[in-house]
Amino acid sequence: MYHSETTPVNAPTLDLDGLVAIDVHTHIHADRHGRFSLDDELLAAAERYFKGPAMPQPTVEDLAERYRAADMAAVVFTVDAEFTTGHPTLSNEELAEAAAAHPDVLIPFGSIDPARGAAGVRAARRLVTEYGVRGFKFHPSLQAFEPNDRRVYPLYEELQSLGVPALFHTGQTGIGAGLPGGRGIKLRYSDPMLLDDVAADFPGLTVIMAHPSVPWQDAAISIATHKANVYIDLSGWSPKYFPPQLIRAANGMLSDKVLFGSDYPALTPERWIADFEKLEIKPELRPKIMKDNAIRALGLGVDRPATALRADL
Repeated sequence: MYHSETTPVNAPTLDLDGLVAIDVHTHIHADRHGRFSLDDELLAAAERYFKGPAMPQPTVEDLAERYRAADMAAVVFTVDAEFTTGHPTLSNEELAEAAAAHPDVLIPFGSIDPARGAAGVRAARRLVTEYGVRGFKFHPSLQAFEPNDRRVYPLYEELQSLGVPALFHTGQTGIGAGLPGGRGIKLRYSDPMLLDDVAADFPGLTVIMAHPSVPWQDAAISIATHKANVYIDLSGWSPKYFPPQLIRAANGMLSDKVLFGSDYPALTPERWIADFEKLEIKPELRPKIMKDNAIRALGLGVDRPATALRADL
């Protein structure tokens, strides 16, 4: 059995100068035991929605190899939605331990279902202090909660005290798309205006709104403009489909607040980058979007506990 313990940072870490990009949004769909993050019906619906070949189911090791070859780093996470889907979630702890073997390219995030209540708050602290997790991913539609529900505030309070960001899915989702009733998944939970309350009530918490927030893009731009602690990641859509107002904002008032994200494996980073290069983005802003803004938003370069594993024989 393996246990984790906090140790000084000695292992090789991110070479921020050597990286060409930081992808702030990638999913781990499978673990070492052959378990998957979603059930077969939801995975199939997502594949149809993205209209590509069969979606790969990358493990942590698969993702590390891909991003190392491209001289990029990636934020990696799964989504804890067992309470609403009935499908067992992948282990946050195992994901973090696997990512710790690749500190030069992987930035582990955890995922806590707000339905876990006080136990989830304790789990979040343990994931940061004992496993080196550097942020948390929420999917309000899949997890079926309103982000500004006061019952979730103790969890945000903990993340704020730990100094780690919270990344929220916003807008449309391919999960459940095309199924009767969308498999019960409600889009309204991912309205970014619900995050305006969170950002206002927790000014020390970095909030990242994931994806072009269709059909609420203007709301997302307004919030990111108004709240210094709010960013937008550009994942989940090929840049050629970005709403025009999002492109204008990225070229101007939000040039310091937008982040490269692919949503891999739903969209490969190579395809995203190829399409992004065709957008009329000012040359001097591209490095900020691809890497520099993420360094600030994720607090990279800030010392945090690292994870070391020992075997109890």
